[in-house]
Amino acid sequence: MLAWFLFLSITVSVVVYAVWKSVKNIMGWGNIYRRRMKVFTAALIIYLDYKAVQQRGKWTSKSKRTALWEKAHERNAKRVLSLIIKLEGLWVKLGQYLSTRADVLPEAYISLLKQLQDSLPPRPLKEVCRTIQKEFGKSMDDLFAEFVEKPLATASIAQVHRATLLNGQEVVVKVQHDGIKAIILEDLKNAKSIVNWIAWAEPQYDFNPMIDEWCKEAPKELDFDHEAENTRTVAANLGCKKSPGESYSSNRVNVLIPEVIQSTKSVLILEYMDGIRLNDTASLEAFGIDKQKIVEEITRAYAHQIYVDGFFNGDPHPGNFLVSKEAPHRPILLDFGLTKKLSSSLKHALAKMFLASAEGDHVALLSAFSEMGLRLRLDMPEQVMEITSVFFRSSTPATEAQQNLKSLAEQREKNMKAIQEKLQLNQKEVKRFNPVDAFPGDIVIFGRVLNLLRGLSSTMNVRIVYMDIMKPFAEAVLGNINKTPAANAQWIYNTPVHSDVEAKLRQLLVELGNNDKILGIQVCAYKDGEVIIDTAAGVLGRYDPRPVQPDTLFSVFSATKGVTAGMLHWLVDNG
Repeated sequence: MLAWFLFLSITVSVVVYAVWKSVKNIMGWGNIYRRRMKVFTAALIIYLDYKAVQQRGKWTSKSKRTALWEKAHERNAKRVLSLIIKLEGLWVKLGQYLSTRADVLPEAYISLLKQLQDSLPPRPLKEVCRTIQKEFGKSMDDLFAEFVEKPLATASIAQVHRATLLNGQEVVVKVQHDGIKAIILEDLKNAKSIVNWIAWAEPQYDFNPMIDEWCKEAPKELDFDHEAENTRTVAANLGCKKSPGESYSSNRVNVLIPEVIQSTKSVLILEYMDGIRLNDTASLEAFGIDKQKIVEEITRAYAHQIYVDGFFNGDPHPGNFLVSKEAPHRPILLDFGLTKKLSSSLKHALAKMFLASAEGDHVALLSAFSEMGLRLRLDMPEQVMEITSVFFRSSTPATEAQQNLKSLAEQREKNMKAIQEKLQLNQKEVKRFNPVDAFPGDIVIFGRVLNLLRGLSSTMNVRIVYMDIMKPFAEAVLGNINKTPAANAQWIYNTPVHSDVEAKLRQLLVELGNNDKILGIQVCAYKDGEVIIDTAAGVLGRYDPRPVQPDTLFSVFSATKGVTAGMLHWLVDNG
């Protein structure tokens, strides 16, 4: 089986390469199409390699199986890194994302892909200076008193140089790579094609909604005027420039964001902030920096951006953070090219989803899904709650990555088994079953941010309890739900009062509500065949603001007791 897979892999690669060479010679295809063929050839080889290992593992003893997979991971991680370094562009973004997922990816990938966070080969200084002079219409001497040739960092879209303005201010200059726009747009097309192929080969892994959102948002990173405006907006939202005497919200965060000095489409000049990179463990220890507190504060900053502001940076990988050297050591947030703005309704739905998961409120969770446009192909609230809870689970340090992977795999297997039994699917059908019917693109970047934050905490080897850190920010969005009856005239549902006893009952319900004795309630009573009480009050759930109405359906347990009690009263009334 292994020989067959290797033979197929080599044969397909040779055929693909031969066809490409022939077409190239005939049609004169350029660099764009060479990139495309490299991507597809590498993807096919890696896919077939893992398939071969999977088959070989069936005939290998347990003791040797782990080593077999580790060698495969090392082999393919090298292939991925080599391809990314050759191609740069959007693939570096993918590599940066993968490098942060120490919670779910094998160590071979993490250790190799870490270098993509800020240490790519730099572009020539002549190209950098040419771009700056073209954008500002001035010579380098007319712009800077000093410009450091060696870049501070080189990333997928741009590289950053330290400089000094003519007025003496120290700045950093972010310069976009020449010709990167065409490459990024082509990479998006290639990524879309690969996702289509995966969805065809493995239907349960249909990532089309995610790549569609990425195709919509990624090109915005190519406009540095847009990034400058995003930077100003996030800094204002987080109150980064407030002086000590100014007031803050109760959910304030303590982070720094560089001030924007000047921008064009391809060049961004920012205030220079002296900081330590998150991957510089030795320096962090030398300055006595508490990694736990730093990651917690970064997480709080993102909770504020998502739930309070509805405007957040979508790229929190380690290369986009520094830690200030001056005490108190604070996180410095960088790179706001990829940001997402949420509508008020979606922000509300995301907050409700988070809090419903924290409280185990199935009704509120399904209501949140409905509000955000997420539709499922099955009615299994317990499994939906379990999956959502996994999504917001606490992060695990990198040292626990293998155990975490095993736990997630067991959880997935358990859920798929429940789906199989519920829908009566055979083994082949359940493997190709996708439980999601409609996936809103607007939450793709939100999901990516949570995964990157989890990867960040694993990389820093700390444990973050998202339920505790994010809860106050999500509650701030839904703060008007938990009003007491005295503060909310609509707490008692507006229906006619049938009797004096009902009027007294409503006064009692208001008192009970003010004392947090009631969340939501229905009361109905008949006497001599006539309705004397028909009252509803409160809300459906702690984080579900829908009012309880007389016809609201509740999950009812032991329903026969009510019927039995009613029949007993009827018998007593009749002697």
